[in-house]
Amino acid sequence: MAEKTINEIGPDARRLHTKAVEAAQRDNSDYAITLFCQILEKEPGFYEGRKALRAEQAKKAGATSTGFFKKMMSSAGSSPQIAKAKMALNKNPAEAMTVAEQVLVTDPTNASAHRIIADAAVALEMPKTYILELETMARNAPKDKAVVMEFAKAVGETGSNANVAEKILAELIRNSPYDTDLLQVQKNLSAHKTMDEGGYAALEGGEGSYRDILRNKEESVSLEQEKRVQKSEDTTERLIAEYEKRLRTETDNQKLMRSLAELYAQKNRFDEALTMYERIKNSGVADSSVDRALSDTRVKKLDQAIAALNPFGADHAEQLAKLQAEKLDFQLAEAQKRVEKYPTDLAFKFELGVLYFQTGKIMEAIAEFQKAQQNAHKRIAAMSYLAQCFSQKGMNDSAVRTLQNAIKEKPAFDDDKKDLIYTLGCVFEKMGKKAEALEQFLMIWEVDISYRDVAAKVEANSGS
Repeated sequence: MAEKTINEIGPDARRLHTKAVEAAQRDNSDYAITLFCQILEKEPGFYEGRKALRAEQAKKAGATSTGFFKKMMSSAGSSPQIAKAKMALNKNPAEAMTVAEQVLVTDPTNASAHRIIADAAVALEMPKTYILELETMARNAPKDKAVVMEFAKAVGETGSNANVAEKILAELIRNSPYDTDLLQVQKNLSAHKTMDEGGYAALEGGEGSYRDILRNKEESVSLEQEKRVQKSEDTTERLIAEYEKRLRTETDNQKLMRSLAELYAQKNRFDEALTMYERIKNSGVADSSVDRALSDTRVKKLDQAIAALNPFGADHAEQLAKLQAEKLDFQLAEAQKRVEKYPTDLAFKFELGVLYFQTGKIMEAIAEFQKAQQNAHKRIAAMSYLAQCFSQKGMNDSAVRTLQNAIKEKPAFDDDKKDLIYTLGCVFEKMGKKAEALEQFLMIWEVDISYRDVAAKVEANSGS
């Protein structure tokens, strides 16, 4: 089933679309959502309609994420509909989409519904819809590693706009800076963006090969991996040579310097990358992203030194401990410098708090997390760390209140909320409150029995 434009859908659907757009413009989201759903039931391939529907759902969720609606969303009884959609997925993917959309009317962040629509899009050869659903899932759960990686890989394969994927991926890496899987996906995405082969435009014209990739993603990766890696490597070397030549005459072109530094880092030429970043920094322009790039590159250089250690060497353990300590000390010192230089950047305060927490400097960590929670993007994570700090200091009542406040601010029952509830259960365990701990663990167990060791926690706290 091909994806359709506004000019390709039927006249009745076009009339409904006009009404839906007018309703959206009047901020009548409920009516707009109803109309968009009716359109998609008739025309499941209408991509722009589904994209507009997602925008309205996000608007409504943001405007009504408190009180009764918040409780309703987190406990919506959509399981029978999800089961029905899953049953229809193989035989009638279009019907599965329709049923899943019905779930999203009352629960717009339902990950299972979005996954069904994404899988149905694969079956129906609708690549833009597939990307849209992955983007929606990644926005709803930016700490879900599997979803973010799938989104970034799909964006890289299609050549579609990589900005959103890059931003979400970078944020996830910022919180997990040593995750090699995430770093590799980021590297691949950057290479795809640099090559700018225009694959997505070809897809829109029906000339691309992504339909084949969607049919069998694993097989496509296996067959084309060697060719793609070689092409990426060749392109990177060619670009380095080209940019070095241009820089001889465009000596003040900071954008060119930045691109060249990133390419050097991709090739593990870290000293050259550092030199280029220092050149940008010495130009007198204050840019926190350059400071971040310098720090990240130095960390990558240390990671390379760690990876190069001989695991069978007699002094391996000693050398490994030395390099790891050097890396942590460097990261802490850099984080302190960034906070001093950019005192209003609360994201930097959050990073410093994490490093203080990792090095056991709990009181220092508390001070940074208390400030960082004023950043909307870091608020929940900062509150989670803050509660853990309180617990480590024996201030369990404060830890409980902090976690309960954080949980109230999370309408969707995603991995972030599970993590908060799990941590709260652990604090109650520490306080000897088995009934309260069990209540928390059961909330997770009832929807995701495989989450961490929650099954064992339920068993341990339900005994006499």
